[in-house]
Amino acid sequence: MNGSYRRPDIAMPDQYRGSTAADTLSIATMPYREFFSDTRLITLIDSAVAGNLDLQVAIKNIAYARESSKVAKLGYLPTLSIGADASLSRPSDNGSSALTGSDKSVEDYSAQGSLSWEADIWGKIRSRKKSALAAYLKTREVARAVQTRLVADVADSYYSLLMLDAQLDISRKNLALADTTLRMIRLQYDAGQVTSLAVQQQEASRSAIALAIPELERLIAARENAISILTGHMPSRVERGEPLFKTSVHDNLPAGLPASLLENRPDVKAAELGMREAHANSGAALAALYPTLTLTAEGGLNALRASDWFSTPGSLFGVVQGAVLQPIFQQGRLRSEFRKTKIRSIQAELAFRQAVLLAAGEVSDALVQLSSLQNREVEASSRAATLRKAVDNSTLLFQSGMATYLEVIAVQNASLGAYLELAEIRRQHLSAMAELYRALGGGWVHSQS
Repeated sequence: MNGSYRRPDIAMPDQYRGSTAADTLSIATMPYREFFSDTRLITLIDSAVAGNLDLQVAIKNIAYARESSKVAKLGYLPTLSIGADASLSRPSDNGSSALTGSDKSVEDYSAQGSLSWEADIWGKIRSRKKSALAAYLKTREVARAVQTRLVADVADSYYSLLMLDAQLDISRKNLALADTTLRMIRLQYDAGQVTSLAVQQQEASRSAIALAIPELERLIAARENAISILTGHMPSRVERGEPLFKTSVHDNLPAGLPASLLENRPDVKAAELGMREAHANSGAALAALYPTLTLTAEGGLNALRASDWFSTPGSLFGVVQGAVLQPIFQQGRLRSEFRKTKIRSIQAELAFRQAVLLAAGEVSDALVQLSSLQNREVEASSRAATLRKAVDNSTLLFQSGMATYLEVIAVQNASLGAYLELAEIRRQHLSAMAELYRALGGGWVHSQS
């Protein structure tokens, strides 16, 4: 009645903003076990997919919608009911039966079956079936969207954990270096070469590094707890694979064509299925305005005495009837419901268009971020290496009296900051890869088939 569904036209660009070329392949089609190389991370993601409670709720929603879809599919079948009843009626001594002189009890025994079928002339049942199917498929895509986000969240949390491990290791090494420098300055103080102020400044610098270590250890424990909860387990220690700076990064990842978002992004597909569901509901509401043809057949056994209840053919009865019902006056409810479903259809289409825009924007953001982080990591790595050499040189120069203690403290602090920043940039680089994978719709494909 309401016309067949057709996807609205959306002008998709030839390539993403931030992409250097229009790729035909996309990492979105890769299973996460192939996209990620760290076996420990893959194990964590497997555990999250199997045990995450949010994902389990989404999967149960699929089962619920599947049952609703099954009910809608049976709408074409007739309804059949059977029943039996027996009654005994005794007249009142003071009632109307006393005036007529009838004081006999009346017995009635019946067993009957009823068959009713509605002809789907205007497509109402068909529209309801399409709506239920779209709702079921939408819940499946929503669950896939939850999984893609879960995969990216586990990867991001894992990379953050590796970053904190690296920062803790860097801080401990710098604490040992600060202790060595403090001993050198104390020796020079004992020799009268520096004042007590030099000792105090190095002690303060050393304390600042030491203070950061317990906080990093706290952050590591909190991150491990968060990862455990994501995987559906009680908080516990998380096993690591390769350390942060040995975990490889990959740039220039193939993003595919923007049009592929319509098929690869589960949330975009869910938005389109929501549009299909609204379109089908509109069709069902329109069909409700037209006449309904119902065929009914009823038959069974009826008798006034129990002994005659099942005697045939004398106790047999049957009725066959057809009815056409045309709604005339429903206080405007039917037309109002139809107009409401049309509004819902428009809202669903707008939501679908918005989902496509947001998906394309997220991919573009991830591509630009990857390119930026690639350049930043090169510069940060060069800066950290330069300051590492400066630390070694400053120590030698200080021992020979050609550098002051202030220069030594300054370059050590700068080196510590540079390596902590480099660890953060490497973490961002790895997380940007996972975010691009999610933005393209990766994380729910289980195999290449």
